[in-house]
Amino acid sequence: MRGLRVVVTGGASGIGLATTRMFVAQGATVAVLDLDPSGVPRPLPALRADVRDDASVRAAVDEAAARLGGLDVVVNNAGIGAVGTIEDNTDDQWHHVLDVNLLGMVRTSRAALPYLRRSAHASIVNTCSIAATAGLPQRALYSASKGAVLALTLAMAADHVREGIRVNCVNPGTADTPWVARLLDAADDPAAERAALDARQPMGRLVSAEEVAAAIGYLAGPAAASVTGTALAVDGGMQGLRLRPAAAS
Repeated sequence: MRGLRVVVTGGASGIGLATTRMFVAQGATVAVLDLDPSGVPRPLPALRADVRDDASVRAAVDEAAARLGGLDVVVNNAGIGAVGTIEDNTDDQWHHVLDVNLLGMVRTSRAALPYLRRSAHASIVNTCSIAATAGLPQRALYSASKGAVLALTLAMAADHVREGIRVNCVNPGTADTPWVARLLDAADDPAAERAALDARQPMGRLVSAEEVAAAIGYLAGPAAASVTGTALAVDGGMQGLRLRPAAAS
């Protein structure tokens, strides 16, 4: 990754922070855009940006490009969760989640395109989700937003392939992140809820943020120079495997 200039949105915690650390460890120069950049490791450029606001995003991307001397990779990781069926979330909540999870990626990518077009190794990686391809209970709004991210990834890949810009996404399963930790803390029986989340992934555990970051690094890096329009699942086998129940002991 040495020499690559990378922007990571939502890079101050969870998968974004693990991704930031991965790029730094592999020799890239990284700028982080986050609504609260206080968790960004020093001395990395930590730029406050609200992905709901186009002017905020454009200003932060321009500053990141100025500090790094251009851009080669954009990781669209900023996102929020939502719980409930279609009856449980108001129209305002739908607009808010889609504004962050979908339009936030549009705004960031749009602002970065002029810089990426000048790169010899241009790549965009979107953080999508297993929720885009598998029906999960109590995740209607979140799933809809991530299904849109998957479709957006494919459309962007088609639009920009002839400009030399690759666009891919990662589809994590349930990951051990601060957001999941908050969901568990709010459950009536956090231990039982965690056991249920572990059990629904065939490998029997949550995905780690570092494992998702490694997949993002692959898709962004030179080893994936022929990979575009691809969704890479990092889900413990949840999407593709259909195991028989374990034999009773």
